[in-house]
Amino acid sequence: MSGATTNDAMALALRALAATLGNQRLATRFLSVSGIEPPDLRQRAGDPALLAALLRFLEAHEPDLVAVAEELGVKPPALVAARREIEQ
Repeated sequence: MSGATTNDAMALALRALAATLGNQRLATRFLSVSGIEPPDLRQRAGDPALLAALLRFLEAHEPDLVAVAEELGVKPPALVAARREIEQ
């Protein structure tokens, strides 16, 4: 895939990260499940592995995936496709 597509996937994943962290319930669950501390999160926000992990976290609970997708104005499959692109 092209670099532009990967850049688009990364940008969407960063938006999903912001939306997740903006929701107290989701943020608490993601931090707990991932084991990442907030200071580390700030440093690693652009890390493809972290962003893919966030998208996998959302995929694991469809209502969360749908809620974040709706907040971002995209369809849930777009988040799944972004994760796939990032993991390539």
